[in-house]
Amino acid sequence: MQEYNEYQNFASDGSTRLRDLEEKHRLLKERTLLIGQNLIQEREKTFSDLQELKKEVIVLKEETLRMRELMKRMSEQISSLARREELMILQRQFDMFKPNIK
Repeated sequence: MQEYNEYQNFASDGSTRLRDLEEKHRLLKERTLLIGQNLIQEREKTFSDLQELKKEVIVLKEETLRMRELMKRMSEQISSLARREELMILQRQFDMFKPNIK
């Protein structure tokens, strides 16, 4: 009889352990699925953020190119303008001939 009780205790311990292991397995599976879902959501968010950053970089490159072109045109125009010193020299030369004009 004692052997039968020991066998029952062993069997009930085994079934309890099995249920515990099944419960742990179920919990791990749920956690794994949840982690997988979170990973997918984070990946999608990161991808979307990356796309936005790429668009912003393209816009910034275009603006930089436009600014460079504008600066180049301004530089060309400035170099073609007469300097103040040159104008003063011309004014003095004009003033020298001015009295003779009358």
